[in-house]
Amino acid sequence: MLIFADTADTKLLAELNETGLIDGVTTNPTLIAKSGRVIAEVIKEIAEMIDGPISAEVTATDYKQMIAEGEKLAAIASNIVIKVPLTVDGLKATKAFSEQGLMTNVTLCFSVPQALLAAKAGATFVSPFVGRLEDQGADGIQLLHDIRTVYDQYDFDTEILAASLRNSAHVAQAAIAGADCATLPPAVFNELFKHPLTDKGLEIFMADWAKTGQSIL
Repeated sequence: MLIFADTADTKLLAELNETGLIDGVTTNPTLIAKSGRVIAEVIKEIAEMIDGPISAEVTATDYKQMIAEGEKLAAIASNIVIKVPLTVDGLKATKAFSEQGLMTNVTLCFSVPQALLAAKAGATFVSPFVGRLEDQGADGIQLLHDIRTVYDQYDFDTEILAASLRNSAHVAQAAIAGADCATLPPAVFNELFKHPLTDKGLEIFMADWAKTGQSIL
């Protein structure tokens, strides 16, 4: 499963990228606003830092404006993925971008029928929002399983990009469900490294090693 960082903080992203484990980045208007920077500058800097897919979201809600914004964003770098909302106009734009050979990420997906339409429109990625569904009492992880079943049944190329993952358990469940990718806030990404037994085991190993008085170097 590919791991994307869900952030527009380029300084923080540079630190995450040093792990060698970041495959791409997703952004949205909220994250860009928090950065306090011009969207084109942020996206360009991220695209130069990360070789993988970089999702940059349009802010328009009508088809023609989405096309104009999407083409402008895609011109920033070859690895830009145009992110559009799962609406009628968004899927019309997805179809048009697909026909131009441009990558797309259809976001705010909350149901199997929506995911089906995104795939039929030629989306590169579809982003089901796990955490937000669970906030409403629904089963977000089950949605990932169901979309995986439908996509495999009809051999769709659209990749499932699990979004709104709130913790490491969500990440594990998304991987088990067969999500192709997961986008994670930096805090959740850093949580993946941690387990109390790892810390305890390392503490024991180091204490035993210190007793030997040896040095590998």
